[in-house]
Amino acid sequence: MAKRDYYEVLGVQRDATKDDIKRAYRKLAIQYHPDKHPGDKAAEEKFKEATEAYEVLGDDQKRQAFDQFGFAGVEGMGGGQQDTTIFRDFEDIFGGFGDFSSIFGSIFGNQGGFGGDRRGSGSDRPRRGSNLRYDIELPFEKAIYGTTVEIAYSKDDTCKTCGGSGSLDGSGRKVCGTCKGSGQIRRSSGFFSISQPCPTCNGEGSVIEKPCRDCSGTGISKKKQKIKVTIPPGVDDGKRVTIPGQGDAGPNAGAPGDLYVFIHVRSHEFFERHEQDLYCAVRIDLATAALGGDVAINTLDGKRVKMAIPAGTQHGKLLRVKEEGVPSSSGRKGDLYVKVLVQVPQRLSRRGRELLEELRGVEGENLEPQAVKLSEVASS
Repeated sequence: MAKRDYYEVLGVQRDATKDDIKRAYRKLAIQYHPDKHPGDKAAEEKFKEATEAYEVLGDDQKRQAFDQFGFAGVEGMGGGQQDTTIFRDFEDIFGGFGDFSSIFGSIFGNQGGFGGDRRGSGSDRPRRGSNLRYDIELPFEKAIYGTTVEIAYSKDDTCKTCGGSGSLDGSGRKVCGTCKGSGQIRRSSGFFSISQPCPTCNGEGSVIEKPCRDCSGTGISKKKQKIKVTIPPGVDDGKRVTIPGQGDAGPNAGAPGDLYVFIHVRSHEFFERHEQDLYCAVRIDLATAALGGDVAINTLDGKRVKMAIPAGTQHGKLLRVKEEGVPSSSGRKGDLYVKVLVQVPQRLSRRGRELLEELRGVEGENLEPQAVKLSEVASS
């Protein structure tokens, strides 16, 4: 079943403030809290849905990504300090409901919500790495006809010394003595009870007995790499190319995330794009506009092609050159639309003036021009 829009889930407008979002979430979460509905799967799903929405909209970076790219924009954005901030917000909201971490552990499988595994038991199992984002700017022509670019970036890589385990000589992990393996410590104030990540094991529930010297027990090392990315023909501004397995390595030798390459297309001096078609403008002389003829124009890929000018062509007329537009995945190209600008000579030779005077005498002249509907001007 398709996900509901996060703003719809919380019942707030897209311009809602952070306080509005927090109040809306608190209202829903209290309404569907598992303590109030033990064994009610429908209420549990609504609680989980509201919590996922709040984790995204309550974080500025995730909210911006969601506003711009929808659900795809917040894929793989879990983990890190910002998620810890959101987690503290949850604890502030649910401090009066007892053991907050066990509630979320039972609902989200010890994943802490939308962001992925972060604390509690089972933290020594492999987990998928984070997705990475890389932005590139392409010349207009490269985006239209496709290209291959080389990019350089840094990523988390599995430590070669310990194979990603983080432990020296395979010594492994042991249960954290501070939290006794729960990954949480509880702080009480009056009748409120709030659980927080254990500071000794950082919420993992276990510690490495003999950390690897090369990665300090993280199982991860930084790596700089260069890869070639193929940009398909016809890619549009703001689109992304996904490179599987080129994101950060996962904790505990987990699978790597993906690399998202976002495309930004520079504007062109003479051409612009509308879906699969290209548009440009050329100037033609007064005689060719009146009498018609063939002119040679430049296409985006540098070719010279002939374009027929019908007799009596008016200034601003849009003419089509077939299959000189943007390539599509099916192999068919769009069209090139050329706006004709009739150029009236500013200086005339004596002979030219004589000919125009003769033309005016033959064809007559309009000394009382009538108003033209603006809709006709806009469509020309």
